[in-house]
Amino acid sequence: MNAPRRRPLSLNNLRAFEAVARLSSFSAAAEELFLTQSAMSRQIKSLEDELGAALFVRGTRHVEPTQDAQILLRAVEPALARLDAAVRQIREKRTRRRVSVTTFASFASLWLLPRIEAFQREHPDIDIRVSANDALSDLDDPELDLALRYCSPAQAPAGALRLFGETLTPAVSRTLMERIRSGDAPPLTRPADLAQHTLAEEDDHRASSEYLSWRHWLVKHGEPSLQPRRWLYLNFTYQQVQAALAGQGVALARVALVAEALERGELVEPFGAAGRITSPYCYWLIVPPASRARPEVGEFCDWVEAQAALTRAATGEAEATAPAVPTPPRRAR
Repeated sequence: MNAPRRRPLSLNNLRAFEAVARLSSFSAAAEELFLTQSAMSRQIKSLEDELGAALFVRGTRHVEPTQDAQILLRAVEPALARLDAAVRQIREKRTRRRVSVTTFASFASLWLLPRIEAFQREHPDIDIRVSANDALSDLDDPELDLALRYCSPAQAPAGALRLFGETLTPAVSRTLMERIRSGDAPPLTRPADLAQHTLAEEDDHRASSEYLSWRHWLVKHGEPSLQPRRWLYLNFTYQQVQAALAGQGVALARVALVAEALERGELVEPFGAAGRITSPYCYWLIVPPASRARPEVGEFCDWVEAQAALTRAATGEAEATAPAVPTPPRRAR
């Protein structure tokens, strides 16, 4: 049996392979990579010789990847994507300064984006890229500079900085509250009155959802068996807030994310401070070591911390920002 070859594969050949597999066409791949079709065929043949395996079944109008090609493609696609991302980041550093932030959708919609304009006014030479996705992003990704996350202190990775805690409160629109006060809608002065209203519920199954649920709030306020007039199940927190603002029901709002709407009177707490409950979950700033040395990332982090201090003041949270979590270094997710 021949010993397996150990010479590294040509990057050009791998790019040609990925393009043919993605486009199912030698001619289309050649056009994308600015090669002749014969040059493309030679690169694929060279790669097949290196591997000792056929990668494509050639058809009349298109090509099909073999099983070996599919194995190789699963490794090549993410590797090339990460390489290209690193190259873009290096090139962009020489032109414009940019900070890339990953966070979850509701935090981006309700807290971060309404404030971004203020940062951009102060720092017109820094571009901001927001990746809002509830799937946790790997901060080893060279295109991501920092994360704004929501988790318990035990789940926070090394170096995470606590921004503020979590408080929840029932909230309705100003219009609905006016209708309640005028007698055009059922009363809402005590928890039992919720039985006559629609409750907007976050339809989530993560561990934190226990503390975000109406059932948890009702147990805390002595109404464990209460059933509302109807339920309105929604995927995201910002959808609950939108439903409340539209007068469609009562949301169990995250105070830190709606503090400005409460201050402006767009949302109203029908039970006042007595309706508030806290959660063990918090909001965190996570900056991987590779990003810390970049001045623009530092400026953005300073701004986030200042905005977090304003949020703590608006929500009545007396606790100062906690120090970084002193846990052993791990991959930040």
